[in-house]
Amino acid sequence: MSDSNLPNPPATQSGLARRGLLKAGLAAGAVLAAGRLSLVTPVQAGDADVPSLKGKRIAISATGTDHYWDLKAYQAQIEEVKRLGGEAIGLDAGRDDKKLVAQLQTLIAQRPDAVIQTLGTLSVIDPWLKKIKDAGIPVFTADVPTTNSINNTTSDNFSLGSGLALKLVSDIGGEGNIVVFNGFYGVPVCAIRYDELKHVLKYYPKVQIIEPELRDVIPNTVQDAFAQISAILSKFPEKGSIKAIWSAWDVPQLGATQALIAAGRTEILTYGVDGSPEVVELVKDPKSPAARSLPSNRR
Repeated sequence: MSDSNLPNPPATQSGLARRGLLKAGLAAGAVLAAGRLSLVTPVQAGDADVPSLKGKRIAISATGTDHYWDLKAYQAQIEEVKRLGGEAIGLDAGRDDKKLVAQLQTLIAQRPDAVIQTLGTLSVIDPWLKKIKDAGIPVFTADVPTTNSINNTTSDNFSLGSGLALKLVSDIGGEGNIVVFNGFYGVPVCAIRYDELKHVLKYYPKVQIIEPELRDVIPNTVQDAFAQISAILSKFPEKGSIKAIWSAWDVPQLGATQALIAAGRTEILTYGVDGSPEVVELVKDPKSPAARSLPSNRR
């Protein structure tokens, strides 16, 4: 767990640790909702230390639940609120910024005992998180570093980004062209991972990003990535002309890897973060371009 004013915490990269942090964040919410203005650390977050949420209404606001990790985070938050005796108000914006703003705006009028926001474009949601906080409603976040949150539960995205970049550079021998998806720079976790890639590449000038960078999208991420990679392969038909494909999360790599296999270009490696089940299956396949890259389950 990290305070929103502090850097991302270390040693939170596994899925189990991530789930534990989410529960610890809810434990902090339980303490606050019970009227004690203090935070609970993961070590302290045992049942004996967490007050009941009985009679408390906790809003669980998600940017979307179509991505595996986002869905599991959303479900875990709802389950934990219920386990602690509270009423969970689940809100899923379906990756629609207008709907997300509307659901945050509605919460100001509904006045729940606390709000938990998972992910989102910071410039879009932060003004509304401030309004919720100013209305006297405690705000907690997952992957949203903001001063308007009492606590932000997140991964060590600095280590994730630099580790992924260093693995990529090592695998391609420190030189060659790479393709980069950069469609969600407004989402802080994606921005950090991208910035770490750029920082590492500054010291490896023989590694070049093919311009223009590709933009991953939601929805239809897999299909769109397949089409974009298929198109760029036609522009770079010679083997060795592209060494690797990078993205800040792993769903674009599903489409990218499928395109590489379809084109017989499995010498190109794919790199991403999160550990979605479909990507894990690709990593397990020794013939897949994903199998030789950094395992995706690092979040």
